[in-house]
Amino acid sequence: MDVDAQASENSGHGDHPDPAAPRRRTGGRSARVRAQVLAAVGELLMAGGYDGLTVETVAERAGVHRTTVYRRWRDVGGLLADVLDAASDDAWSPPDTGSLEGDLTALNQEVYQALAGGGPNLTTALIAAGFRSTEAAAALARFWDDRYARCAVVVTRAAERGELPGPADARALLVAATAPLYHELLLLRAAPDPALPRRAAAGAAAAGRTGAYSVPDA
Repeated sequence: MDVDAQASENSGHGDHPDPAAPRRRTGGRSARVRAQVLAAVGELLMAGGYDGLTVETVAERAGVHRTTVYRRWRDVGGLLADVLDAASDDAWSPPDTGSLEGDLTALNQEVYQALAGGGPNLTTALIAAGFRSTEAAAALARFWDDRYARCAVVVTRAAERGELPGPADARALLVAATAPLYHELLLLRAAPDPALPRRAAAGAAAAGRTGAYSVPDA
């Protein structure tokens, strides 16, 4: 559910369009250039943060001419937005462990591994960049919307198995399960606690069983 793996692996569409416009896929040289540029953005962002990111440094790191970067991404905001949009161009789906608590724990383990790795990581760098760039912030919101939409099936399955008293607000339950990780590891910068993913998942699942996230039947 985190940004790191998907943002660093994917390449697919060409010129960075208006955020509201449909994305299109290209191949060949265009895809290779995009992959090189987005990889360079990630490397520079982790190394120097938002302030170390410029079109010129990205072009140099990627081994492409800066006019190519200007033409396709316009500016740093466009580059950051495309890194985040690329993270949604994958086939990721939430695990099915057979129980709500198990599924939430598995999701939290992914988040935990991204945030508690002990070194620079793309997830935290992109979240920080979202406070500096309106385009990055909008793309980050699109990424989370995509991930929560994909993870809604976790809650649907739980309701179908009878683990919840009825239909539930999937996003609210998922946020309740994952929020403690972001709060502890990003906001409080607490020491990594391997028990945190399971503990947060158990709390959200328990609240779900009481009907805390129930919604009226459609």
